[in-house]
Amino acid sequence: MSQTLTGKTIVLGITGGIAAYKAATLCSRLVGLGAEVRVAMTEGATKFIAPLTLQTLSRHPVATDVFDERDASVVQHIDWADAADLVVVAPATANMIAKMAHGLADDMLSTTLLATTAPILVAPAMNVHMLAHPAVQDNLDTLARRGVRFIESGTGQLACGYVGKGRLAEPDEIVAAIVELLAGPRPLAGRRVLITAGGTIERLDPVRYITNDSSGKMGFALAESARGLGADVTLVCARTDGPPPPGVRVVSAESAEEMYEAVMSRVPETDFVVKAAAVADYRPARRQSSKMKKGPEQLTLELVRNPDILQAIGDWKQAGAAEGGAGRRTPFVVGFAAETGDTERYALDKLKRKRCDLIVANDVSQAGAGFGTDTNIVSVYGDEGLVAALPLQSKRAAADRIWQLAIERASSPAAPPAGGKGPNA
Repeated sequence: MSQTLTGKTIVLGITGGIAAYKAATLCSRLVGLGAEVRVAMTEGATKFIAPLTLQTLSRHPVATDVFDERDASVVQHIDWADAADLVVVAPATANMIAKMAHGLADDMLSTTLLATTAPILVAPAMNVHMLAHPAVQDNLDTLARRGVRFIESGTGQLACGYVGKGRLAEPDEIVAAIVELLAGPRPLAGRRVLITAGGTIERLDPVRYITNDSSGKMGFALAESARGLGADVTLVCARTDGPPPPGVRVVSAESAEEMYEAVMSRVPETDFVVKAAAVADYRPARRQSSKMKKGPEQLTLELVRNPDILQAIGDWKQAGAAEGGAGRRTPFVVGFAAETGDTERYALDKLKRKRCDLIVANDVSQAGAGFGTDTNIVSVYGDEGLVAALPLQSKRAAADRIWQLAIERASSPAAPPAGGKGPNA
């Protein structure tokens, strides 16, 4: 383990927050794992921790002034930007996040960030109200859309006296994310993954619609996990709570019909399909072009069936198997079943009818397993029955385990056929 990051160059940016002291531990851990660490500090950071401390730990001079060029043969911030395999900003203040979002470059760290083409990992740390401020959230969203990755702030006692979200993640958490990014297993490298997330919207008129409580958090966790495993991820999103994870291709699809088109047009070029979205079974037979006005005491809506996306994928796979599948990519399909009782019976029935390779089922009436939560309790079923029962855990942890199971079964020549119909991918 001591050589996990050997050969990797990491630029560690430290900004002016009280959590800057944790950067010393982070630097030490990275050097211990074999990384070449180059430290860039803002002027504010030097008020909290001495550059000499980081110089001693990194065994390299610390950059604090963009005009302090120590080697006449190179421009330092460009040289560091080009050499980096990863740039990490920890802690990242609201000010530095704003600079990054708006392309400002007025010190050593911000100029390096603007010049690098390496992945960027940001660990925000600030007061809970600063973190929640719309300007900060907009800046974080902007960076996320550009592919910047984040280590989520922790919740607890803050230096200012408040208790809430905003603490810098612990150094070991940041190191784990760096190792996963630079040296972690990548069994999905070169594989195309298609994931659906969120709850579809079926409009009655321009201002009213039918939807459900799905937040998209499980789909987001699956996409983030697949990205970390090296996959080329396409995320088809309906209505969701919050932005999708960075580093994935996002396709918006508001209604079930739009999601059907987005998914089915991509299935032939996909290696794994994960249907985590909550898709409306029905839609209004007629959509009004203008706002419906209040009328009689009772209003009857006529609904018609939406296309069944998971069934369509299963039928497409079966048709390919019946034709011999020559020259045709056959994706491994993972379906989801949100139930409120008799979960196993409904899940196994869905697995067979829709010819999935795996079904992930949960009872959304259980505490911690429903829509909108950050946790889940799921059971994974295959053709032979229960494959794994996952206890209450974060949706990201559940996503990691689901991918582990899917990859193992997709790679095994002895894997059972999906629903008894045709081969696995």
